[in-house]
Amino acid sequence: MAAVQWRSRGRRYDMELQRCRLEAAPVEFGDYHPLKPIMVTDTKTRRGARKGSTSSTSSSSSSAATDPLSSMLDGTDPLSMFAAASASDTPAMSHSGSTGDLGRKRREKEEEAVGLDFEPWSAKRGEILARFTTTEKLSINLCMGSDQGKAPSPGSSAVSEKVRTRLEELDDLEEGSQRELLNLSQQDYANRIEELNQSLKEAWASDQKVKALKIVIQCSKLLSDTSVIQFYPSKFVLITDILDTFGRLVYDRIWTMCSDPRPLPDSFTVDDVNDTAKETCLNWFFKIASIRELLPRLYVEAAIMKCNRFLNKSGIQETLPRLTAMVRGIGDPLVAAYARAYLCKVGMEVAPYLKESLNHNFFDLLDTFRQISGENLRNQLVLQRVEVPEYLTLYSPAINWILQCIAYRAPEALLTEMMEKCKKLANNALLQNSVMRAFRPEFVAARATDFISMIKDCDEAGFPKHLLFGSLGRSLACADPPESERLTILNEAWKVITKVRSPQDYINCAEIWVEFTCRHFTKREVNTVLADVIKHMTPDRAFEDAYPQLQSMIRKILTYFHDFSVLFSMERFLPFLDMFQKDSVRVEVCRAIMEVFIKYQLESTRDPVILNAMLHICKTMHDSVNALTLEDERRSLALLINGFIRMVSFGRDFEQQLSFCVEARATFCNLEPVIVQLIHTVNQLAMETRRVMKENHSRKTAAFVRACAAYSFITIPSLSSIFSRLNLYLLSGQVALANQCLSQADAFLKAAVNILPEVPRSISVEGKLRSSESFLLDFINNFLATMLVVPDHPEHGVLYLVRGLLNMVQDYTWEDNSDAKVRVYVSALPLLAAMSQESYLYSIPKVDSNETLYGGDPKFLSEINKLCETLIGQILDQLKTLGRDESARRQGALAFSLFGALLAHGDLRNNKLNQLAVNLWNLSHKHGYCDTRVSVRTLEFIKHQAEEADMAHLSDMVQRLALQSRT
Repeated sequence: MAAVQWRSRGRRYDMELQRCRLEAAPVEFGDYHPLKPIMVTDTKTRRGARKGSTSSTSSSSSSAATDPLSSMLDGTDPLSMFAAASASDTPAMSHSGSTGDLGRKRREKEEEAVGLDFEPWSAKRGEILARFTTTEKLSINLCMGSDQGKAPSPGSSAVSEKVRTRLEELDDLEEGSQRELLNLSQQDYANRIEELNQSLKEAWASDQKVKALKIVIQCSKLLSDTSVIQFYPSKFVLITDILDTFGRLVYDRIWTMCSDPRPLPDSFTVDDVNDTAKETCLNWFFKIASIRELLPRLYVEAAIMKCNRFLNKSGIQETLPRLTAMVRGIGDPLVAAYARAYLCKVGMEVAPYLKESLNHNFFDLLDTFRQISGENLRNQLVLQRVEVPEYLTLYSPAINWILQCIAYRAPEALLTEMMEKCKKLANNALLQNSVMRAFRPEFVAARATDFISMIKDCDEAGFPKHLLFGSLGRSLACADPPESERLTILNEAWKVITKVRSPQDYINCAEIWVEFTCRHFTKREVNTVLADVIKHMTPDRAFEDAYPQLQSMIRKILTYFHDFSVLFSMERFLPFLDMFQKDSVRVEVCRAIMEVFIKYQLESTRDPVILNAMLHICKTMHDSVNALTLEDERRSLALLINGFIRMVSFGRDFEQQLSFCVEARATFCNLEPVIVQLIHTVNQLAMETRRVMKENHSRKTAAFVRACAAYSFITIPSLSSIFSRLNLYLLSGQVALANQCLSQADAFLKAAVNILPEVPRSISVEGKLRSSESFLLDFINNFLATMLVVPDHPEHGVLYLVRGLLNMVQDYTWEDNSDAKVRVYVSALPLLAAMSQESYLYSIPKVDSNETLYGGDPKFLSEINKLCETLIGQILDQLKTLGRDESARRQGALAFSLFGALLAHGDLRNNKLNQLAVNLWNLSHKHGYCDTRVSVRTLEFIKHQAEEADMAHLSDMVQRLALQSRT
């Protein structure tokens, strides 16, 4: 291909814009409009191709718009369709495959009878196991009989013989050999109990029902042992898990016997149960009735209480009162309390409507409270070295559960009656505590003053008053007391709380009441509370052991105080924050404050109180960053600090805003995203100054925008990311140019060109190495677009920035087998063509571009043409190289790109340029790699252009352009 002489096509941008605009077509009322309802005509035809088929044709019209999504589904949710199909298939399921699902669905339905607002026992299990622990050694005393004589009698044996054999097995169980496991740690004990639970399931699965019953009886006996009394609530939780497992296994077995040949309905009656199932059920109750000891007999019968449904309608109603009365025979008040709790648990599962038995359990519990002050119990506590307050807390889970069951959907009259009975009881602090935790918060809040009076009358020695106020505070955090009583309640509570000597007890109670204070009072009361907390927690650095509670207090304050001018005006808030001296905790608290600030601070602020406090908080977060900080953590902290910076605005006081950015730059120097945000803020400040001055700067504002440019120019080199530097240099140069700071803009753009060689061939993006080529090409294209409005420097010659950029591109080490360099050359051709026009496509007000400086000077145009010819020569050389390397696809793509540039910006009246364009078209289609659709659209565009008066020469060229395919 011979060298060509470049000449840019003359452009008249205003006329081209007019031609590109759509023609306005008048639309008369009543004509078609795309937003009007569509007339739909649906024609359905069925052709009978088989015997018995019919043929019909139907046509329907509708003036309403049809929703395509609804029509596809015919108004039916596909998930509902699947569920309906599944339901229709349920009866066809095999009995063996559905038994487990039936049992699960049945249990779920019965649990729903209680309601989702009832907190189940399972939710309390983990808390009890974590709270009631011990370091003392535990023991398990198991009594396991021999396995002889277990084989059933021959088929001719009488039924009485079978029953006698089973009874002998149970006797053997109670009189057999004993095995005692001593010196078990708490974890070993829990593991052993879990092993027994697994043994129970394995025995049941292998049809050893009597062995399973033996395991349950032995485990129940362990509940009579109070030798390590502090562990008793946890022991109760572990062993009742085994009892619950046993109860489910028995019930599901009998249910399965009733479900043959069809499943038993959930609302079954005794008449639906077959005789075999009834006999099996009775057999289980007879076995349990033969257990000699009271406690295991009570627990095991309670575990299978639900099975009474298979025997008679009133079985459960009769059994619950009987078992409740049996508990009166248990001598130890703690053991009796947990037995009653288990009865209430089972009662709520099988018959939640039988409230009378629940009430009897509670009133019986009140009667046993006299034993707590008895001499025998006190002697036992002395032997185990357990104080009375600690002993009383062991009752809490049982009493709390009993009261929760009674209070659930109970009428207020009953709750009031129970409250009055607790009042009359001596040493009733434990009961009061459970009442306040179990009763509805609304009930407690409405009678808060009554509860305070009861707390005052309590004996401090038995149960600390601050714990009672803690329980009251939890209820008041969920429900509001009468407004007239709120201040009195707070004063009375805080009189007690502030006298607590133990820092840990104090902060546990203060944490609860700070929410009540924030919810109903102003910053004055909250500030008083914070001052009292600081006073109690500062001595001996007690706050170091209370970080979770202090963090909770901060979260509660932030929940109710969203006005940070009010929050930071509290004298004690920042000193309160100073107690967080552990780095990780302090940063977490600062992060929580920043998140709330960003979420609720909707307007910009210049309040010095807020700014100073937030700068202190942000500096704390920033100073936590070190070499070991993870990148995600850095990014997270930077986002929060950037959110604060964006909310700072000094209005028209631009100099103060710039001073803030200078201070912030020194404060947050270790977080690069924050530095980037500050540069953007300063650039935005310069543009805001330009807007206010309406593009006519005074001497003062001109000096100010130059100061902004200096800020950016000094700050950008501190960034480590090369592309952040490049983009900010370009952006800051554009801002400087818009503000008529020509020398500053020139410095920015020159700095960007100078650092181009530093761009690595690969960069890390989200932790993965990626080629930097695409990012570099994007930047260069943006840079070239800016060059159109940048005037040449009077001392550096024509187009010195463009030449400098192209020289850097020439010297840059591109990737192997890459056409990026010549693609930059192709991108430079439109810029140079635009520079040769009499009037530029765009310009900046008050800034003289090269169109004004040179005024179409032939020397300037000659320089442009020479540069274009050089670039085209470089591109053609690359095309020849690709031809020799047999890189047909790359050659075709590059040839088509250059053809597009010549077509849009070259003067194709020049024969050589015209011939070059035809040759490039043919080369791009030579091997058939060019996109045919793009080629067709290009030909249509050329034909359309040829219709213009000044573009008639394209008619001859289009005749020589042919579509070719690879053969």
